[in-house]
Amino acid sequence: MPDSREIQFSEMRQAARAIFTQALIKASISKGFARHVHCERGLLRVSEDLYDLHSYSRVLVVSLGKAGHTMVEALADQVGSSLEGIVATSVEPAAQVRGFRYFRGGHPTPNAESIQAANAILRMLEAQPASGLIIFLLSGGGSSIVEKPVVGDDDDEISLDDLIATYRALVYSGAPIAEINAVRKHLSAVKGGRLAQAAFPAQQVSLLVSDVPDSTPDALASGPTMPDSTTVEDCYRIAEKYELLKQFPQSTRELFERHALEETPRSDDPAFVRARWWPVLSNQSAIEEASVAAERAGFIVHVDNSCDDWDYDKAADYLLQRVNELRKQFSPVCLISGGEVTVKVTNGGVGGRNQQFALACAEKIAGENITVLSAGTDGVDGNSSAAGAIADGTTAARARSRGLDVRAALDKFDAYPLFNALGDTIETGPTGNNLRDLRILLGW
Repeated sequence: MPDSREIQFSEMRQAARAIFTQALIKASISKGFARHVHCERGLLRVSEDLYDLHSYSRVLVVSLGKAGHTMVEALADQVGSSLEGIVATSVEPAAQVRGFRYFRGGHPTPNAESIQAANAILRMLEAQPASGLIIFLLSGGGSSIVEKPVVGDDDDEISLDDLIATYRALVYSGAPIAEINAVRKHLSAVKGGRLAQAAFPAQQVSLLVSDVPDSTPDALASGPTMPDSTTVEDCYRIAEKYELLKQFPQSTRELFERHALEETPRSDDPAFVRARWWPVLSNQSAIEEASVAAERAGFIVHVDNSCDDWDYDKAADYLLQRVNELRKQFSPVCLISGGEVTVKVTNGGVGGRNQQFALACAEKIAGENITVLSAGTDGVDGNSSAAGAIADGTTAARARSRGLDVRAALDKFDAYPLFNALGDTIETGPTGNNLRDLRILLGW
């Protein structure tokens, strides 16, 4: 029979899972839209704005990202079945919303439908007059799900294979998402405000389900409808910082070597005169709901987001130090941390940044009364089927008893097989939402 300590660890793992699950449920897109979007008799309220839908010659919707389908469903629940437009998402929905053309783009790298979606969206937008209204629904993952390479002066377009290779170099570089998306914007015909340019002179409103830091909203889906705060000089600096040129395919590398990147539209561009942007959900929404769930479960809750975009190992050291400090004063304590950690992958196995972070913690907390859950709110972590994983003071010992080596799995970036063997992966499937990651650390 398990002893009392084993039972307590098991209960803490269950508690961490329950907190994460409640955060997903309460920070859902349907609940976010119910708070921020309302339509009655053709009068659409989006946060502080009002739109009389009967006053426009045509109302079209462009929804892109991992939450593309879920956001259209939520908007249709408010507005009704009169909507039409395009949905581009990475998951095939069980049923499509009537009136919409669907594309299944690639993630984390583009595919052929990513480019088909971009072409279809551009054709639709470029035909709209000033009397039209375009409602953009933007969510994380949109950078790869809708993509069209920018065409240079010599009319040579980056091929799909080269585009995929470019994305892989960026994703595995260890750069934070804002820097990755700065480069993506300047290589794209649809990012960095270029969809807004295509939709001009129609009126535009963008609803955001954000998986980027609140301070950089134009990084969401690489900011297709927003003024770009990054420059070509930023791109050249980022490429040098992460030694990207030797990783890029020749077609992309030549654009950088010739300094041939073109600036994206700024805030004074006419495309933004009749454009508005409203957040519906963000990582903060998930943090707040996780905090409420933890408090209801009897934990003293503290939030610390200061390790956002840090290297996973540095973030693990920092957060474990914080939870150790807190549990000297409070018991039981729950430390919640939002945002993302970075992992520079070399010859990786199966896993993702959340599982790598959790495994790094497992090695550091062996024998201690600490439980760590790290998972993505989109339900996907790296190249695995899991959203993340959970580790505690027993993980290293339980792994050894099965002939598994925590250090070897860390070195190989191969966390998923180890956690899967222990039954400690977080398996939600794609959630239809995307609010960045949550790290939940319990101490007692």
